[in-house]
Amino acid sequence: MTGTRRTVAALFLLPALVLLGALVVYPIGYSVVRSFYDRSGDGFAGFDNYRALFTDDGIRTALKNNVIWVVFAPTVATALGLIFAVLTERVRWGTAFKLVVFMPMAISMLAAGIIFRLVYDQDPDKGVANAVWVGVHDTFAQSSAFPNAHPGRESPLVAQGGGFVTKAPVRTGEAVTLPLVGVAPDQMPDGAAPAAVPKAEPGKITGTTWQDFTRGKGVGTLGAPDPSEPGYSGMRIEAVKDGRVVASAKAAADGTFTLPAAADGAVLRLPASNFKAPYNGLDWLGPSLVTPAIIGSYVWMWAGFAMVLIAAGLAGVPRELLEAARVDGANEWQVFRRVTVPLLAPVLAVVAVTLMINVLKVFDLVFIIAPGSSQDDANVLALELYRKGFSEDQPGVASAIAVFLLLLVIPVMWFNVRRLRREVRR
Repeated sequence: MTGTRRTVAALFLLPALVLLGALVVYPIGYSVVRSFYDRSGDGFAGFDNYRALFTDDGIRTALKNNVIWVVFAPTVATALGLIFAVLTERVRWGTAFKLVVFMPMAISMLAAGIIFRLVYDQDPDKGVANAVWVGVHDTFAQSSAFPNAHPGRESPLVAQGGGFVTKAPVRTGEAVTLPLVGVAPDQMPDGAAPAAVPKAEPGKITGTTWQDFTRGKGVGTLGAPDPSEPGYSGMRIEAVKDGRVVASAKAAADGTFTLPAAADGAVLRLPASNFKAPYNGLDWLGPSLVTPAIIGSYVWMWAGFAMVLIAAGLAGVPRELLEAARVDGANEWQVFRRVTVPLLAPVLAVVAVTLMINVLKVFDLVFIIAPGSSQDDANVLALELYRKGFSEDQPGVASAIAVFLLLLVIPVMWFNVRRLRREVRR
């Protein structure tokens, strides 16, 4: 009977063993062998392909980025999962919140990559990240409406330090005109009114700054406001004497402004702040931010996974221990830090280790989200394996990277298996 049972068991296991051998064991063995041969596969290369892992600039960048991924992505995803799991226990709509947070797990890496390629678009009108960032920035530091404004023909203004100044000092009782051109009609400030002709006032300096341009050949008067020409509403004007600002004003909707007698003998300056380009947000997919941006998309996907596992572990935590800590005078933060987190340590270890194994193999998000100009800076080992094997026709180096990745994953898997066995013995 014993022999028959073993035969039956072997027959049941045989299909799985055949598949395991064909899809796992054979590819691993072939990769190990291939990693010792040159590009053609005919010449023995020894350890040259493995030496390239530490001398090739692309592979070294990929290795550095993998370290960043392993340190930050599992840590942030696990921490967020823990926070979500604990907080959702205390709200009535916790189940709905968990469902929303877990939903990204149902999206493929390909779809998530496409979504976040759009989210991180540089144009604030397309990319959500920059739309929010620019909105917050402009709330506290409004961008100029006149980035392209400049003096036209026969202008009394000359360029200086990013802004413009009058060629000659001004005197009280004068009416000054500061004409500019270069602002498109649809980019004029909201509320801009037709420019008004400045009226001289004793003891003051008055003036107008406006768009000195009327459509049509020979239409309008150069250097004087016309009915169809809008004033530069909000333009800042400074009176500068001996290198010091002695007075300043802001143009009204029709472009008019008034300066006090202290401005007598000063030159008028339109400072550079009037002409700075609109803030266009961050270059999320540029060389410096592309890796953190992609890690953010990964955390968006996998925080739900961490939350669900941690919530399951939290459901098994004895409530009497939490209540006993509260009775002993511990506040909620102390209960969380000294009781909840230690009791959840095994679950947190499972989540963190699982995510570490996962990020060591990350490929899809980096390949899809990082544009061609930044892909070298966002490179990871799995992507470099693909590039060496298919784009650069270096199968020996690609096989060496695959073996190296396997060697990196094995200790993490061994730690996980050992910890699980320890848990079973308890």
